[in-house]
Amino acid sequence: MEKIQKWKSQFIMVALGQAISMLGSHGVQFALIWWLAEKTASPFMLGISGLVAYLPMSLFSPLAGIAADRYNRKFISIFSDMAMGTIALIYAVLLFFFDLPVWTVFVMLCARGIGSTFQQPAIQSIIPQLVPKDQLVKINGWVQLLNSGSFLLGPVIGASLYAVFPLSVVLMSDVVGAILASMALAVVHIPELVTSKNEKQPFVAEIKEGLQIFQRDKKLFYIVIAEALCMFFYAPLSSFYPLMTSDYFHLSAMYGSAVELSFAIGMMVSSLLFSSILKVERKIRVSFMGLFLIGVTALICGLIAPSYVGWFFFAATCVCLGAAGNVHTIPLTAYIQETVAPEKMGRAFSVLTLISSVTMPVGLLFSSPIAEKTGVNVWFFISGLCMIALTTLILIRYTVKHGGEKECN
Repeated sequence: MEKIQKWKSQFIMVALGQAISMLGSHGVQFALIWWLAEKTASPFMLGISGLVAYLPMSLFSPLAGIAADRYNRKFISIFSDMAMGTIALIYAVLLFFFDLPVWTVFVMLCARGIGSTFQQPAIQSIIPQLVPKDQLVKINGWVQLLNSGSFLLGPVIGASLYAVFPLSVVLMSDVVGAILASMALAVVHIPELVTSKNEKQPFVAEIKEGLQIFQRDKKLFYIVIAEALCMFFYAPLSSFYPLMTSDYFHLSAMYGSAVELSFAIGMMVSSLLFSSILKVERKIRVSFMGLFLIGVTALICGLIAPSYVGWFFFAATCVCLGAAGNVHTIPLTAYIQETVAPEKMGRAFSVLTLISSVTMPVGLLFSSPIAEKTGVNVWFFISGLCMIALTTLILIRYTVKHGGEKECN
C-alpha cells in the first residue's frame, strides 16, 4: 500500500507541475497568436507562425529522442522548461522597452519550439518509469485531464490579461509556470533507467532503430501512417482558429478564448472518462476511431454559417473536436508506453513528434494560400473530408491484415 501511495504522489507532483507550466504556455500562446491576428489579419502570416513553431521539431526531434534515451530525462525536462521561460522573460523585457516588429514573434516561437521538442519525449518517457503498466491508460487520462484544464484556463487567462495588460506583461505568466514546474519535477525521485551496457551507436543508427520500432509493430505502423496523413490536413487548423472567430464570425478575442475553452471542455470530459470508467482493450482501434471523429467534426465546422448563432454551433462542435483528439491520443500513448522498451521510448515518442512537426509546416504551406483565397472555413471542410477518407481506407487495410489478431498490451 505504501509503495502504491508513493508512485501516486510522485506522479501527481510531476503532472501538476507540468499542468501549471502548460497553463502559462497556453495563455502566452493565445495572446501571441491573437496579437499577430490583430496586427496582420492574414491566414498566411498565421500559417508562417505555425511553420516557425513546428520547424524546429522537424529538425531536432530525432536528436531529442536520442537525448531522452541516453541522458537524464529529468534534467532535460527542467532545462528545456527553464530555457523557454527565460526566452519569454527576455522577449517581455525587449517588448516593454521597444516597439518590436511582427517578425520577432516568429523568432520567439521558433526558440520555444526547440525547447518543447526536447521536453516532450523526456516527460512522456518519464511517466512509465513512475507508473505501473496496468495503470497507464488511466494515468494518461489523468495527464490529459490536467493538460486539458490548463488548455481550458490558459486562453481565458491569456485573453483576460491581454485585454488589460500589454503583451510584455502577459508573457510573464510563462516564466512563472516554468519555474513552478521545474521546482515540482526537481523534488521527485525518478527511478534509474536500466539500459544495456553496449557501446553507444552512431547517431544515424539510433535514428534507424527508433524507426524500426514502428516497422516491427505493424499495428503501430498503420496508426502512425494514418496519423501522419491526417495531420497534414488537421494540423494547420490550430493556426486558423483565431481567424475563424475574428474574420469568419467577426467576433472579438473573448469569443476566440471561448472557442479554446470549448475545445478544452471536450478534452477534459473525454480525459475524465478515460481516467475513470472507460476500459480500453483494443487501443489501436480506438485510436483509429479518434482520427475518424476528428475528421467528422472538422467537416461540420466548415459547413457552419458565418452568423452569431453559427458561432455557438462552431463552439459546440469544438467540444466534440477536443474530445475526439483524446480518443486518438490517449490509447496510442498508452500502447507505446506498454509495448516499447524503456530505453527506446524517447526515440519512439520523438518519431511521433517528427511526424507531426513535418506534416504541420508542409500542411501550412499547402493550406495557407487556399485559406487566404477561399476562407478558413473551406479548409476546415476540406481537411475533414480528407481525414474521413484517409482514416477509413487505412482502417480497412488494417482490419483486413490484423483484424483477427489480439493486441499485445
